Amino acid sequence: MWTKTALITGAAGAIGAALCRAFRDDGFRVIATDKTHPDPSCCDESIDIDLNALVEDAEYRDSAIRNIFEAIGDQRLDVLVNNAAIQIVASLDGLGIDDWRQSLNVNLLAPFLLIQGLLPRLKEAKGSVLNIGSIHTKLTKSRFSCYATSKAALSGLTRCLAVELGSAVRINEITPAATETPMLLAGFDGRTDLLEALGAAHPMGRIASPDEIARVAVFLASEKASFITGASIPVDGGIGGRLHDPE
Repeated sequence: MWTKTALITGAAGAIGAALCRAFRDDGFRVIATDKTHPDPSCCDESIDIDLNALVEDAEYRDSAIRNIFEAIGDQRLDVLVNNAAIQIVASLDGLGIDDWRQSLNVNLLAPFLLIQGLLPRLKEAKGSVLNIGSIHTKLTKSRFSCYATSKAALSGLTRCLAVELGSAVRINEITPAATETPMLLAGFDGRTDLLEALGAAHPMGRIASPDEIARVAVFLASEKASFITGASIPVDGGIGGRLHDPE
């Protein structure tokens, strides 16, 4: 009997863990990957994978893909979720080539290489790929050059591969805005007034929860979304459509 299988990267983070729980609740067998061990309660199997090394070291990459194939076993690979990301925040004069290399490796090249390496199994299942992008693809701010550029490139990759692969494998992107994760909350360092102002800037009056991102991912991977490919779905509480003209 075939079991639906989802492979989710960046599973140790808040959004990654929410994705694992959501797909598991939907009946998927979840294989979680990260540099550090994900929460074992939200996945069926985990694999330690350093995505920067996956890009830089061909032998490491081959070994990682083999480990994924072994974890899949004789089951299908129905869904690949490229969720892992790195966000380097620095001014123009503070960025080095290593910052750019790491950002592009993790946010763009690793998703490409995973899609490429796992494509035969995805085609067998007529599966789908979900790339977790960012509102920074279209709307950004100062000091986010590496992050915004790498996420914009991931969006271009999503569209191009959707055209190239057609009905064989669907590929879509989710672009969240601010999401309530420990990393985001730590950045406010207890400044609840600033956090409340951030929420108020969204037409919905708050920021997203990781579970809200995950539910959209499960929908896009389902048969209910069978004619959706190459799409970029904003989960941003409406802030992507809001002008901030001076009052």
